[in-house]
Parts: sequence; C-alpha cells; structure tokens
Amino acid sequence: MKTLDFETYKDKVAGCWTGKNIGGVLGAPFEGQRKINEVDFYVQDLSKGPPPNDDLDLQIVWLAAVEKYGRQVNSAILGEYWLSFVIPNWVEYGTGKSNMRAGLMPPISGHHDNVYRNSCGCFIRSEIWACLAPGNPEIAARYAFEDGSVDHSGEGVYGEVFFSALQSAAFVESDLRTLIDIGLSYIPEGSALARAINEAIRCKEEGVPLAEARRRIHNTAPGTFGVQGCKLSQIDRSDPDFKVGEPGFDAPENCAYAIAGWLYGEGDFGKSICCANAFGEDTDCSCATLGATMGIISGASGIPEKWKAPLNDVIATICIDKTNGKVWVPRTVAQLTDRVLRNTPNFLGVGRCDLFAEGGYTIKCEEGQGLFSVDRYKEYLPGINGGGKDKLPSMAEVCAMSPYIVRHSFPLFDVMVDFGGSIGFKKCEPREIKVTVINSGSTNLQLWARLSLYTPPSVAVLSERCVTLPLNLVWGAKAEASFVVDASNFDGARLEMMLDVSLEGRHSYGGVKLVLMPGA
Repeated sequence: MKTLDFETYKDKVAGCWTGKNIGGVLGAPFEGQRKINEVDFYVQDLSKGPPPNDDLDLQIVWLAAVEKYGRQVNSAILGEYWLSFVIPNWVEYGTGKSNMRAGLMPPISGHHDNVYRNSCGCFIRSEIWACLAPGNPEIAARYAFEDGSVDHSGEGVYGEVFFSALQSAAFVESDLRTLIDIGLSYIPEGSALARAINEAIRCKEEGVPLAEARRRIHNTAPGTFGVQGCKLSQIDRSDPDFKVGEPGFDAPENCAYAIAGWLYGEGDFGKSICCANAFGEDTDCSCATLGATMGIISGASGIPEKWKAPLNDVIATICIDKTNGKVWVPRTVAQLTDRVLRNTPNFLGVGRCDLFAEGGYTIKCEEGQGLFSVDRYKEYLPGINGGGKDKLPSMAEVCAMSPYIVRHSFPLFDVMVDFGGSIGFKKCEPREIKVTVINSGSTNLQLWARLSLYTPPSVAVLSERCVTLPLNLVWGAKAEASFVVDASNFDGARLEMMLDVSLEGRHSYGGVKLVLMPGA
C-alpha cells in the first residue's frame, strides 16, 4: 500500500476540476465538427466568465447523492437523482430517463431502445469516482459502472470505466503508458474502445502525423459525432476513406482522441489538450477528460497560470435543476474540491483513511500491480462493503455482463434477475425469467430462500409461483430458479410483476419489480 497525504490529494482534486473546466471551455466551440482544429488557446470572449460545462456539472448531482448515501450509492439511486435533478432530455440522456419512467431499472434503462448507448455522455462523468477513490481504481471503476449503466451500455460504459480507473491510478502513478495499460485492464480486450486506444498508441509509436493518426483512429471505430454540427460543405472530405459510422457509436474514437492528444502532446498540458481538440468530433468531452487527467497528475499547482487565469476558478452549470434547492451547486473549483474532500473518508471507509493524521487525513492507495484489474474472488474491498469479503468478478467481466441482468442488494442477500436478452414478450409465447439469490450476509447459518411471483390476473404462470430453495451457509452461495409466464391475455402498455424474496426465519426481505414490454 502507498499513502497519499492530504495536501497532495487536495491539490490533485483541485487539478482535476481545474483541468476539466479548462478542457471543456477550450473544446466547446468546436464540438460536433469533423475537421482539424488548429488553435493554441481559448477562442471565446471570457471577460464575463466561462460558459457552462455539462461535462462537469452532471457530476455535481452524483456528488449530492454520495453526500446522502455514501458508498451505498448505486445505479438505482443515481437513476432517481438523474430523473429528479438533471434537465437535459436529448439523445442518451432522454432515452435513459424515458426507460426509467417506464419502470426499467439500470442497466436495462441504459441499453433498451437506446441508439446512443455507445456515445460520449457517461465517460465525461468518470472524475467524481476517481476523486472519491484516489489510488483505488478497482473501487472507482465499479462505481463508474453503476453510473454509466443509468443511460449507456456497452462501449459507452467501457469509456467511463476506463477513465475512472486510469484517473484514480493517476493520483499515485504518473507514467502515461502505465496509466493507459491500467485503464485497459478494466475493460474487455476485444472492445472497440480498446482497439481504438491501441491504435492511438501505435500511431504515436510509428511517428505518423497527427492528421494521419486522426484518420486511422477514426476508421478503427468510426463514429458520427463529427457530422452532427456540420453542414455537408464543412465536413473535411480530404480522405474519401474517412468512414461515417453508426449513429451514436462515438465513445471509442473520442476516448481514443483524448489519449492520442495526451501522447502527441508529450506531457505538456496546453499542447496536449490542443492536440485533443485538433482531432475534432466531440471536442469538449475529449479535451475536458484529458485536462482532468493531466490536472490530477500535476495538481492545480502544476497547471500553467495562463490557462487558469481566464476562468478565475469559476464553475458555470447548465444541466442541473436548481429550482427545488435539493442540490447545492458550487460556484468555484475550490468549493467543489472542498466538498469532495469532506466525503472521501466516508466513501472509502475508515479502513482506507487515517482520519487522525497530522495535517489532515491520509489515504491508503494501491501501487504497482495492485492498480490493475484482477480477479477479486479471494480478496476484499473495504471501500465498497465496509470491510467484509466481496466476492466480485473482475471489472472486465462485469463490463461484459448482459445489460439485461439487473442486480439488487438487500441486507442478507443479493438478487440477480436475468431477462434473457430482452424485456419483450409476445402473445402465445411463454416468457422465462431467471432469478439468482446470492448469500451476502455471512451469517454462517443454513438459509432457505423463498421466491414468490405476483402477476396481474390475466397473466398465467406456467411454472411454480412460489418456490423455496436451500441457500448454503457459505458466503457467496447461490440459489437459482426460473419463472415462466404467459401473457397472451394481457392487453396493457407494459406488464408489471412483483417478485418477493425472503429468507425463512429471518425478517430481511426484498421486493423486486419485473417489467416487460409488449413486442419489445
């Protein structure tokens, strides 16, 4: 374990938000344009302060959730905060909100009928988890997955997991290539995101010019973001092989452009974010994410004053609903930094923080190989579960799980509901739903799990409605059951059922709502 002292941690958190703010402002005027942007500084008039930056302000809502729920925060809680306090209804944000309003839980809410599930709207939210779990990328990545699953899936979520792990590690590791490798260890090797990032690395190693690297990275995982803000006459068509990808498939190349900007910028803060901006596409996102990453490494004290001075530490927001007063919005980076520092000990748990250290608390961080994703079946993560064992698969395995598997946690057990690749049902076709109950309470007692399915009168249950299964006393033991329903006589807009899970002889129980859509 490595120790991160309070003053260094504070400087790096401030550097994160300062760099995020700077990169977002630099890239904002060029967002959604497929062309090379040759600038070396801000192009806006900043005499009246910086423009709003949605890349930063969405994370303030997540911080508000953490302030109330601490490390118990999960995708269900974040989804409620999203519905309550986030204004935008565009593309993936709007689809995720619509799905949740229809009763669909994350990760289904981020995947179902969501053309933009692989887009950029969640990798831009990685920093809050890195700042709350500095030097503990496994923890940061798991919360990033919960976050991203609200309104994204697949490559979109991989982007947030990748950057949250990388940025968490950046609190204790500064080598660029090592940090990239750490981030890659948390996502599936065969993902488009991994391919695009590896292509960025190859381009730099081969010494190809930035313009050629731009084309090669794009064609490795072609997206469409760069044609949204352009008239056809404005699109750079100098290379007829510059592909137009599927709508919404934008996270892989834009994450890779951030990495390429870092590589081509050769460690210089201003040069790096300008290189990221030069690649085009979703420039405010790629520049803001890179600015935050480099700000963590250098700390706010290491960011050149010429980039900081025009923004004067000010944060401007646009996406947060402030009308109900439930989310306090900081006005400056200093205020945001202070709020993060106040929450970190509770978020990580006392096992990872020395609250009584002279000069402020210190944080116990991973180092070396401990920063990489590993199989945690025989280890434990006190920052997630308060000190007990946590029998979790690696993050790469978690990322590869079907988005139609919904997880629920209760005091003595967890429940996983597998909808089998779809939330749809059709007339005269039986529909199977698999349920797994996992012993997570470490009771050292033989338990019996009782599962009861309640349906509308018009829905027939072809399996047993109520089953009682042995749940072994071994921590992590599983009990599995399948329920088969026939909704041929159901005529509603959506089918809502209730699954009651309880343990015989115990007062703990959990209710899980199951939602199916006709023909979906």
